[in-house]
Amino acid sequence: MKRAPMTLRGAEALRAELKRLKSESRPAVIKAIAEARSHGDLSENAEYHAAREQQSFIEGRIREIEAKLAIAEVIDPRTLPNTGKVVFGATVQLEDEAGNRVVYQVAGEDEADVSAGRISITSPIARALVGKREGDLVEVAAPGGIRSYEIVEVRFE
Repeated sequence: MKRAPMTLRGAEALRAELKRLKSESRPAVIKAIAEARSHGDLSENAEYHAAREQQSFIEGRIREIEAKLAIAEVIDPRTLPNTGKVVFGATVQLEDEAGNRVVYQVAGEDEADVSAGRISITSPIARALVGKREGDLVEVAAPGGIRSYEIVEVRFE
């Protein structure tokens, strides 16, 4: 079975969502189905059909999260040796040609959120960064053309 890298923060977020779905969402939708069922004819009961659809979504999401956690290789970036080299979990400070600085953490696919500073390990910028060191210049093929960055700092936090 293929393992999928995931940061400790990402695994904890999935576990929290799974717990919420199982302990709050699932019981609430079961209660809603029971209540809608008590209203009589199910073939014309919009509340019942909506609740069943919601239940299907919740059960699907539970299965999806459990599958992701089953194949996850959880990596705590704080335990990685700081070699100055970009690897999965590293937080990287970059500077572009104009002197603008950005900070990204290389994270798992499900954790990616550019607005929060987390990029997927499979993204073009992460693929260009992995294996490089502080001070290296990196060129990234972006939709708007080639972008160049200098790796200013690599941290493991």
